[in-house]
Amino acid sequence: MPLLAVNLTQTTTEAKSFVASINWAQPSWDLFIILFFIVAALLYGLSLGRDRVITILISVYMALAVVNFAPFIGNFNADIGVSQFFVVRVSAFVVVFIALFFLMSRSALLATVAKSDAGGSWWQVLLFSFLHVGLLISITLSFLSPSASEHLAPLTQRLFAHENARFFWIVAPIISMILIKGGASDKKYKYEI
Repeated sequence: MPLLAVNLTQTTTEAKSFVASINWAQPSWDLFIILFFIVAALLYGLSLGRDRVITILISVYMALAVVNFAPFIGNFNADIGVSQFFVVRVSAFVVVFIALFFLMSRSALLATVAKSDAGGSWWQVLLFSFLHVGLLISITLSFLSPSASEHLAPLTQRLFAHENARFFWIVAPIISMILIKGGASDKKYKYEI
């Protein structure tokens, strides 16, 4: 428990110093990442609803698995520079994600996982969108080279780029999907013989 208190204290201190160092005349990438996280988590979830966000989350996990283990993407590293490799990985992730989302939206998996009429309660929508946007930011930052990640602010590193943060963003949506029951339209089905 003391470790959690130390991490919370460090994160609070880093957040205060980050807010104090904001220069609105010359915004940094860190400011953009934090603002994107806050705004996107609110607007994104409210516009899509809980079940759509869950479907998109599943597509994100599948795309991450494909991109991380695709052998042809690793071959690009030898041919191009480090900064271009980041663009290749992010582009591959986006293409695979979009393809999987469209394929899933036409499959029986969508009907099983999410019901189009179920929007979920407002707190479920906000929680899933918060976790989804955090996962996307963490995945994107994981594609950066270690030298590029070092240039991020300590708060951004702690929240999204550190190994523990990446683990949190990968695991938290899964745990939430398991623990949170379905929306208002979920019904118990009885099998008649």
